[in-house]
Amino acid sequence: MEQTEKKLPKSRLSWLWENMEGRRGLFVAAVVGTVAYNIMQLIVPYFSGEIVDLFLRIEEEGGSVAAEQASFLKLIGAMVGLTLLRVLIVYLSCMAYEHVSQFALFRIRNFLYNKIQRQDMKFYATYRTGDLMTRVTGDLDAVRHNVAWVIRSIIESFTLFTASAVFFFIINWKLALAVLLLSPFIFIIIFRFKTKVKPKHALLREKLAGMNTNAQENISGNKVVKAFAREEYEKEKFEKSNKDFAETNMDTAMTWLKYFPFIETIANALSVVLLIVGGLFIINGEISMGEYVSFSGLIWAIANPMRQMGNIMNEFQRFSAASAKVMEIYYSEAEIVDKPDAIEHKNRFDGKVEFRNVSFKYDDGIYPVLKDISFIAEPGETVAIIGETGCGKTSLIQMIPRFFEPTSGTVFVDDVDVSNYKLEDLRKNIGLATQDVLLYSDTIEGNIAYGDSKLTQDEVTKYAKYSAAADFISKMPEGYDTIVGERGVGLSGGQKQRISLARALAIRPSILILDDTTSAVDMETEKKIQHALKELDFSCTKIIIAQRISTTKAADKILVLQDGRIIESGSHDELVAKGGYYADLVKLQIGDIA
Repeated sequence: MEQTEKKLPKSRLSWLWENMEGRRGLFVAAVVGTVAYNIMQLIVPYFSGEIVDLFLRIEEEGGSVAAEQASFLKLIGAMVGLTLLRVLIVYLSCMAYEHVSQFALFRIRNFLYNKIQRQDMKFYATYRTGDLMTRVTGDLDAVRHNVAWVIRSIIESFTLFTASAVFFFIINWKLALAVLLLSPFIFIIIFRFKTKVKPKHALLREKLAGMNTNAQENISGNKVVKAFAREEYEKEKFEKSNKDFAETNMDTAMTWLKYFPFIETIANALSVVLLIVGGLFIINGEISMGEYVSFSGLIWAIANPMRQMGNIMNEFQRFSAASAKVMEIYYSEAEIVDKPDAIEHKNRFDGKVEFRNVSFKYDDGIYPVLKDISFIAEPGETVAIIGETGCGKTSLIQMIPRFFEPTSGTVFVDDVDVSNYKLEDLRKNIGLATQDVLLYSDTIEGNIAYGDSKLTQDEVTKYAKYSAAADFISKMPEGYDTIVGERGVGLSGGQKQRISLARALAIRPSILILDDTTSAVDMETEKKIQHALKELDFSCTKIIIAQRISTTKAADKILVLQDGRIIESGSHDELVAKGGYYADLVKLQIGDIA
């Protein structure tokens, strides 16, 4: 979805300054260096004028150039020496800008990644993955480029123009005024250009994010694409977004080209003005030939900043649009966070879970997903939740680790409102395995030990046995050291689910939540897993979403959800005896009940 620009708490430049902390002194030194070496641009024209006037004076006075050799060498030596000094300052300043820009980039990128990691589910529902990737890569590079080049170019142009103008006025104010008379027209053109190009750069960033999102979704969903033989469709879809980006990019570039001829004409007109007016001043004796040479040698210092202003404004608007996208994430805040007085709980929970009159509705939803849900799972109990698709089962379990907050009512763990716990302490005590499994591009051992990297090989094997994964892992070429592809490519659905279950068990959770985790395994493997879950060497409360009666049958308590409400609750035998929804489901799956 396309994001509208939000009001930001700080200006873009003050935000940049904030992220230069630790390198601000170096940045200020670079700015001073930039001012210094641009003022030193006056060296060559000034000394060139002095040499010409000295030569003409010697000629007029009938003297000898050889007699004034020391004066010539002194002027030339000063010119060469100061020019070399200027080159050194330029080099050191450019290095300093680059260092500061890379430092700020590193700092901002780390901060953004940390910020994204700590966001809640609402954030991930709002921002697309491709959009976020664009913000932490391409948009951030535009921010770095602003520090390394744009700011430096602005200071260079301003200093060079100002120093040259002052120098011109010192030599001859009339000629200076004649040369600078065209400058206001440049500023008018640049202002109009800025007004036109600013929204185009914002649109360009959106188009780039959209193109990256299309590519990311296509690559992630490659199995679906191939299963439906939609390669051509996806190629056309990407080509369309690529074309939109290219056309927007071209339109943005062409905007500058529309104004460039006017700026170039005015910049070139400066030399014509100097030639005409300067020539008349020489004829009338108002300036010397040396002073004219100084003017002529420095006219570029007035013309080039004018030419550069368009490019600088274009790049600054690119930075402005990109930084707005970055800052939107930078200053975003998660809604589900620790309370100021949140309770620390470093030890294991007992595992009691209670829902008390819980209702829930998504922010963009019209109707509530859950309505007045109340139940208790005692420590060590197994509670199974069953119901038709879309009845709110997954939404219900997501309240326990606080992925979402209830609209009304309260969720308790060990008789404490979950919102009063520190999020880290709460979630470290909850093992979660879902039907849609995400495995990382790592070894099987690394995936199982994801929640606790200190696990030994024996412990990893033990949890793999609990999840009935040890047998198929031992048959793989490199066993637990086998690298699984991104999202577990190369493994079957059932194998991925069993590794996911082992990962959830490996943290020895007080509360184990299984969201249809065994849906892709065969009945025999499921039976082994159910047996293993009863024989765990640690106590935990199990909350299981299931569609199979074989999974729910052994649960201490079964909750039947329909339209967001609990319509039945009890053990397998109790619900069968009631002859309601659950009993009908039993008959549908395993036949008449004897």
